[in-house]
Amino acid sequence: VLLIDSWKDQKSIDFHHASPMMLEITKLRDKYDLHMRVERYVSDDTNENVYHEFIRK
Repeated sequence: VLLIDSWKDQKSIDFHHASPMMLEITKLRDKYDLHMRVERYVSDDTNENVYHEFIRK
């Protein structure tokens, strides 16, 4: 199972974690012995043009 989610801020993540859907996901994870890997990415808009020579668009 591949589940990809994204949120705009920490408040949105907290709201999601408190939702009934998250409880259901937790039950399924336990039932099928599923494991999670979490990756967090944060926007960096401080120097958006610094790497333009390395990025092909």
